[in-house]
Amino acid sequence: MDDPSLAPDALLAAYAEGGFPMDEAGARGAVGLYTCDPRGVIPIDGFRVPRSVARALRSRPYAIRVDAAFAEVATACAGPRLGGEWLTPRLVEAYVRLHRAGWAHSVEAWDGDGLAGGLFGVALGGLFTSETMFHRAPDAGSAALVGAARLLADAGFALWDIQMTSPHTRRFGAVAIPPEEYLRRLAAALAVRPRPLAGPGPTAG
Repeated sequence: MDDPSLAPDALLAAYAEGGFPMDEAGARGAVGLYTCDPRGVIPIDGFRVPRSVARALRSRPYAIRVDAAFAEVATACAGPRLGGEWLTPRLVEAYVRLHRAGWAHSVEAWDGDGLAGGLFGVALGGLFTSETMFHRAPDAGSAALVGAARLLADAGFALWDIQMTSPHTRRFGAVAIPPEEYLRRLAAALAVRPRPLAGPGPTAG
């Protein structure tokens, strides 16, 4: 690892101050750190499951697991996306190091022995950040989102940061808040000591 900005301590310090990393394909030197105005969050106690998603997950339930395949989830989330490639190989490696150190976690939707979808993020105090998600089967990404909501609530997390809202996440209750409000909630969340995320978790459905 040549870039000190990708060291676990440096990334954790960025999250604790309200920033998050985004890279560019082929970039060299320090990884870029960003903030959002407004900031997207999902209220843990205000999470809702759209009726169409609930119906789909009842007809095709997925088993939810935590950290069973973190590196595979992070790799599946990487690569070119709409707006460019921000989760580059070196940033995936940095998140894998955070995972090995106990700070980053994946929530996965499994169909039998196959990984169907998932998301990953960083847990720091009572903060959990959803960095990005993927799916290989219908509604598997939504299943991971529903599973994460249950796990975060059960563990006592205080703040679920998704950085930017989208039409998809707004269906689940995501809202955009001013930066100063986010920093206020972040400070409170960092003082929280939740229980560890459990795994394997529930069945999404």
